[in-house]
Amino acid sequence: MPVNELEREQDVNKPGSSPPVIAPGYDFGQITEKISNVVLTKRTPWSWVLGFFIAFTMLNVLMGAVTYLFLKGTGIWGINIPVGWGFAIINFVWWIGIGHAGTLISAILLLFNQSWRTSINRFAEAMTLFAVACAAMFPLVHTGRPWLAAYWLLPYPNSMGLWPQFRSPLIWDVFAVSTYGTVSLIFWYTGLIPDLATLRDKAKNAFAKFFYGMASMGWRGSARHWHRYETAYLLLAGLSTPLVLSVHTVVSWDFAVSVIPGWHTTLFPPYFVAGAIYSGFAMVITLAIPIRAAYNMKDFITDRHLNNMAKVMLATGLIVGYGYMTEAFYGFYSANRYEAYMIHNRAFGPYAVTYWFLILCNIITPQLLWFKKVRTHTLGLFIISLIVNIGMWLERFVIVVTSLHRDYVPSSWGMYHPTVWDWATYLGTIGLFCTLLFLFIRVLPMIAIFEMRMLLPESKVKE
Repeated sequence: MPVNELEREQDVNKPGSSPPVIAPGYDFGQITEKISNVVLTKRTPWSWVLGFFIAFTMLNVLMGAVTYLFLKGTGIWGINIPVGWGFAIINFVWWIGIGHAGTLISAILLLFNQSWRTSINRFAEAMTLFAVACAAMFPLVHTGRPWLAAYWLLPYPNSMGLWPQFRSPLIWDVFAVSTYGTVSLIFWYTGLIPDLATLRDKAKNAFAKFFYGMASMGWRGSARHWHRYETAYLLLAGLSTPLVLSVHTVVSWDFAVSVIPGWHTTLFPPYFVAGAIYSGFAMVITLAIPIRAAYNMKDFITDRHLNNMAKVMLATGLIVGYGYMTEAFYGFYSANRYEAYMIHNRAFGPYAVTYWFLILCNIITPQLLWFKKVRTHTLGLFIISLIVNIGMWLERFVIVVTSLHRDYVPSSWGMYHPTVWDWATYLGTIGLFCTLLFLFIRVLPMIAIFEMRMLLPESKVKE
């Protein structure tokens, strides 16, 4: 049986020792039982039922909002002239950013042989897929009539000989996001195969045995299977790594290739990538802390995981803060009156509250992460991660709205006010995300069983 909490705490706090990535005292069978029992249990916890009900209710709000959008058109939103991009593009960029952490944790940290990724990579990969699904929805609904316009986003042979405008960054988004989603799905599913076979062997229910047996694709755990699995997994990790940089770089080009003040800057690609990793890790922390508390996974998702993720969040937050300062310096140093006014308008214009609030959320509050007590304090870290998620959404709001609502000529200025349908669509996508996450936790192992077994030698050293 696992050692008790007092012994474990004394072991971790030995001078010169680093916290383990798995608490000592487990063997192969106990790891398998602890993770698989979450899926194979006959009784669904009431906490899961309540959470799923709330998430599914929000998902129905999304269905209602999208149905009404298809009936009435985009006029139900708050978009206007000059603010033709509203919540749809804001939320698209926000969700794509959240989807970055999963691939980063799984692919890049795997290539760098970072063992602390093991306990969080599985649900981080799932989070990536669900976030990409939420993001991919917005380019479709943004057209208002997808059956008349959305299919023009994809190049396919047709009788009229019409093709998409390949110089448009919106087309680049379609290719980048679809490629990212496809590779992430294959990478996630490949990593699941050994664990699906474990669930197949442990399941008592005939349907569960059949389902997991089909999904495991005949996995027997032979030496040949492991050799092919490790080769494919490593190749997919190498293929996924450049996607982490390319996808949000392409998304940033939606803005950077324009001539609009506030968008026309070469800073956007690295700035967007750093912001995506920043918000992605914040979301991973937001999910990891409740999951480990609800399912008693503190021995697997340890303080070391939280500490390392907080460090990554702090580092990328500093890069984002540097981007804010550089952007303001560009506006001043360029001697372009429109660029300078754009910076002034963000800080002191009608939307100044959102700008200063994002500074508070994204720059000032995360400075608390310099302190180890904060990085390892679960409640404090959870609150900071929520604040960062809010701040990164506000950042996208400021980039989109404040750069559009005051054009070159004062006669074309206008204000953007989101309607109840904007908010319903946004909150509904959160419901979609949470619904998929709850189903994932209930049906598939949230932590990689076979990878956790590989960490046992390290935990033995810590004993």
